[in-house]
Amino acid sequence: MHDGGWWTLIRYDEKQDRPAVSWALIKRAFEYARPYTGQIVGMLALILLTTFLGLVPPLLTRDLIDRALPQRDFNRLGLLALGMLAVPLVNGLLGVVHRYLGSSVGEGVIADLRTALFAHLHRMSLRFFTTTKTAELIARLNNDVVGAQRAVAGTIPVLFTNVVTLVSTLAIMLRLEWRLTLLAIAVLPLFLIPARLLGRRLRAIVREQMTLNAEMNAMMNETLNVSGALLVKLFGRSGTEVGRFRTRAQRVRGAGIRVAFMMRWFWLTVSLISAIGTVIVFYVGGLLVLREQGFTIGTIVAFTAYLGMLYGPLSALTNARMDLATSLVSFERVFEVLDLPV
Repeated sequence: MHDGGWWTLIRYDEKQDRPAVSWALIKRAFEYARPYTGQIVGMLALILLTTFLGLVPPLLTRDLIDRALPQRDFNRLGLLALGMLAVPLVNGLLGVVHRYLGSSVGEGVIADLRTALFAHLHRMSLRFFTTTKTAELIARLNNDVVGAQRAVAGTIPVLFTNVVTLVSTLAIMLRLEWRLTLLAIAVLPLFLIPARLLGRRLRAIVREQMTLNAEMNAMMNETLNVSGALLVKLFGRSGTEVGRFRTRAQRVRGAGIRVAFMMRWFWLTVSLISAIGTVIVFYVGGLLVLREQGFTIGTIVAFTAYLGMLYGPLSALTNARMDLATSLVSFERVFEVLDLPV
């Protein structure tokens, strides 16, 4: 009953209909964020402020080691201590405002998408509801809409934050020591390897995971409502239905395990590449200090802190296409229903 009619229009075929992150999809997704342009601009401004403030502590540490302590400057020590306290305090307050704006945008997009989807479904004919699975439609209204919100309020701002952090950190590192900065960025091409190898496959598994979850929810809806439970008991099919559900639950479990396994391998590879870059900088920086070539202990301490700020966003950006693609899967699934002919 569920293999024909409208439902065939929103079935996903990996071989024939592999969706891609296209400009048309991104543009259509952002149409739902357009009413919240003011809040989004405010979020981006706060991201810039918090990113720049986050770059200050390593410089304060450098000044403490190279100037305040050797010169026994108590006034400078007090000012540096106040700065160390002020930066996280201001950053925390800005983070509260950022969180409020982000939740406003995200919840607004959820409400708008759900309303549009609900209104479209109510324009469908009665035959549509007899040839579709109600639980899968509910999954689109709940799970997929929440995933779409995550793309607008989570994935996109995080990508922007990482880009700003990466650029600003590189600028400061070049001013501190250009030779070590060149060594640090020499390993950057290696970060593209795990994203190339795992990105497309992970997106396909996430899509499969969503479909399997929807099918499992559909079966629960069909067999646990009053009429479904009555039919199961009348025909003595309790054991059969439990077996069917166990099979679907195990498929969902398998997809979840594959996603977790692939993500673990991804981050393991990225961590190893980051460690290689850090070791190179440690060794060469130590040589510069030992040879007294104008590279101070405070500078190498600050440089080490900036390495984390460089490789962290860089690792996230290598996963950016993967994150964006998996987030946009939710928009694809919502748009599939919105595009059904009435």
